[in-house]
Amino acid sequence: MEEEKLVYSQPQCTTHLSATEDALYVLGGRWTIRVMIAILGGHTRFNELQRTIQGISARVLSSELKKLEVNHLVERTVLIDQKPVLVEYIPTEYSRSLKDVISALAEWGVKHKKKITTP
Repeated sequence: MEEEKLVYSQPQCTTHLSATEDALYVLGGRWTIRVMIAILGGHTRFNELQRTIQGISARVLSSELKKLEVNHLVERTVLIDQKPVLVEYIPTEYSRSLKDVISALAEWGVKHKKKITTP
């Protein structure tokens, strides 16, 4: 069976590398995709996110949320009419464009784990 090869011209290769570097700059952190999965899954409050994402510290979570907000992937909403004041992190419409990327990555992860654990 002959493998299908991706063939890029030099300019196409450079474009793909640059675009991938841009994506990894935003999503490549240890916790970033985990935080996005939790937020896209409906977890919106800081403590709820920290409980859902096992092992993440409050400082790191705070930093990740700020980075995601700067990149327009989450919106920080402060509900001041609540006592105590509530802060929620809501996925933006733009962040929903990551759904297919995250799904594809998860599917690949399942296949990879099966491949390396099956004798």
